[in-house]
Amino acid sequence: MKLSDTSNNKAVDIRNLFVEYKTYAGMVKVLNGVNFTVDAGEKVSIVGETGCGKTTTVKSIFRILSDNSRIPTGEIFFKGKDVLKMKDAEIKQLRGSGLSMIFQDPTMSLNPVFTIGEQMFEAIRNSGQEGCTRREVQQELAVKALKETSMPDPERILLSYPFQLSGGMRQRVCIAMSLATPRDVVIADEPTTNLDVTIQDQVLKILKDRVESKNSSLILITHSLGVARETSDRIYVMYAGNMVETAPTAELFKAQLHPYTQALMRCIPRLSGGGVAEGIPGRIPNYLDPPRGCRFAPRCPHAARRCHEEKPEFYDAGSGHQVACFHCEGGR
Repeated sequence: MKLSDTSNNKAVDIRNLFVEYKTYAGMVKVLNGVNFTVDAGEKVSIVGETGCGKTTTVKSIFRILSDNSRIPTGEIFFKGKDVLKMKDAEIKQLRGSGLSMIFQDPTMSLNPVFTIGEQMFEAIRNSGQEGCTRREVQQELAVKALKETSMPDPERILLSYPFQLSGGMRQRVCIAMSLATPRDVVIADEPTTNLDVTIQDQVLKILKDRVESKNSSLILITHSLGVARETSDRIYVMYAGNMVETAPTAELFKAQLHPYTQALMRCIPRLSGGGVAEGIPGRIPNYLDPPRGCRFAPRCPHAARRCHEEKPEFYDAGSGHQVACFHCEGGR
């Protein structure tokens, strides 16, 4: 199966996606009609608090949600093909050559009983690239990929086991494995959470440089607006299973329209001082019984009756800026 490009150049296009999880307490309604797109070659960040549904969104693209999950409605297109309708063979090819994912914890991503080389060779062999079944080619591609991530002595690294490497080195191995062969979209789920601050910057720079050199699209999940600002072309702000605002990175930092985005910005510590950064009053709603209208309404200082009764749709504020908020209707 060859995946065909769409006329509008979208690498990923999620439309009105709902995801629920069956638990002993009942159905947990996490994603609440998510709309999300990534153009070919574009770098996009998804930011939001823990538990907002960021990881669930990208796992849906990969079709690796847990067995107790359910997608009652929605569509996920990868280069024009509906992922939710793909057969097992198509999904295997999608994961092997179309998409790659860098998980939050590299220790959990790498098998402790196999060497780095064995795991990289397996990933390269399953990429579907012609000639990658030969061991010499796999060795050459693996060494090249490790060199591109600034790994010292890559030949030795291939013979090492994951426990023999530091956390930063393991994460670089995961990046190298994801980009050893061409990929249309790379998904990075908070790839620097468990790393030292100095190593975080190095890993993010390597990831950005490698994605750009391969002309791949990047979906980066992060809690940090600062990381999103340095890494992405466009930012989606997510709250409680909804995309509430999206804009080109420079435009979003110039003007935040949604009250939740404004609150996130106030949480950022400032080098100029001015006291302790503010928190956001309240907490994410209970997904067993989420609010009927805007899910941010219980925490929003501008919430009106309509906000508690109706779910706002994206409003186009111009300059590629969209916001799901009744308070912003009519422009600003």
